[in-house]
Amino acid sequence: MNGKILLLSGPFGEGHKQAAQALLETCELTRPDTEPVIVDFIEWTLPRLHGISKTVFHQGVQKFPSVYGYLFRHTRKGTALSSMSSRLRWYGLKRIVKLLEEVRPTVVVSTFPLAAAAMSALKLAGMTDIPTVTVITDHTDHSYWVQPGTDLYIVGSEKVRRGLLKSGVPDSRIEVTGIPVRPPFSTGAIAADRPALRAGLGLEVDRPVLLLMGGGYGMMNEGIVRLMIESAKNRALQVVVVCGHNEKLKHKLEERLQAEVPGHDVKITGFVRNMEQYMGASDLIVTKPGGLTTSEAIAMRLPMVLYRPLPGQEEDNAEFLTGSGVALRAEDESQLLSLVASLLRHKGRLEEMRGFMDAMHTETASYRALEAIVMARHMPVASWKNAVFRMGV
Repeated sequence: MNGKILLLSGPFGEGHKQAAQALLETCELTRPDTEPVIVDFIEWTLPRLHGISKTVFHQGVQKFPSVYGYLFRHTRKGTALSSMSSRLRWYGLKRIVKLLEEVRPTVVVSTFPLAAAAMSALKLAGMTDIPTVTVITDHTDHSYWVQPGTDLYIVGSEKVRRGLLKSGVPDSRIEVTGIPVRPPFSTGAIAADRPALRAGLGLEVDRPVLLLMGGGYGMMNEGIVRLMIESAKNRALQVVVVCGHNEKLKHKLEERLQAEVPGHDVKITGFVRNMEQYMGASDLIVTKPGGLTTSEAIAMRLPMVLYRPLPGQEEDNAEFLTGSGVALRAEDESQLLSLVASLLRHKGRLEEMRGFMDAMHTETASYRALEAIVMARHMPVASWKNAVFRMGV
């Protein structure tokens, strides 16, 4: 056996967990001699606060997005406001040392910023010399990802690479692979038979499909609901709404849709485990610009309309995706309805967006990322020390 890969994830958003899961499944498929292990960093280090911290984070982002955006902007390059995370990284280090002793990994991979900070703190304190890799799950170079003890950064785009270089990270410590997506997305983009997928999901084969997603925790607002209702009235279009873990929202949408469009044929679901099938069956997706969801859409060659990104990493993702030609952005309800209608009328524009996706090769990102992680086990771990001074730590 080549050893174990410890994957440290976190509960604040589905992206961190899905990236870790993607690497685990890819490892199981391609490297049976290596054992991947996923651990939720917050659950391991702060078990009593795990549930409440997740709830507070998601409610805070939804109810006070401007505050989150302010903090994100003012800590982007590392300021006094970002020192809190620097101090937090020391909390629970004994628990992480215990985890390392129990798992005995040959490399540690963090898909969650606080986990990356904790591993960096251990290395700065001389408490471990295990190679450490950080997988950045958004198209952002925010300071909370940048830690002096990190041996290798796995990033989703050249945009992030350039940002890390400006932060003082050596180019030899950055690998551009794309954001890892689960293996089911790796072949579906090329081989998907859309009519068969639609039939398997109980959808009509000959009508176009619009997929609506609000993120793993159902962050949908009135604009998305209005689009759903207007689309339901347009019998030429099929609509699938994925509410994620938000069952309360699911029931609310079902009741409202039934009241306004009796006998509708809109399909409303909660969290689904076959998202690659829904994406493969669809012509267009309206979604929040999370790093993992949008990477999966690119892998499935599914054009996107991004609706009202939250301040912070969603803004960074939206900037990258629209600049790459794979997505359009709607700021309000009127623009959202107009863009969706226009794209579904003009099939040539959808094909053009799919063409831009072809060049990104996101479907192989997890394989490239895993190879880089395996190689990181043989990197000279001492060279990161010089980066401490270049990065101003």
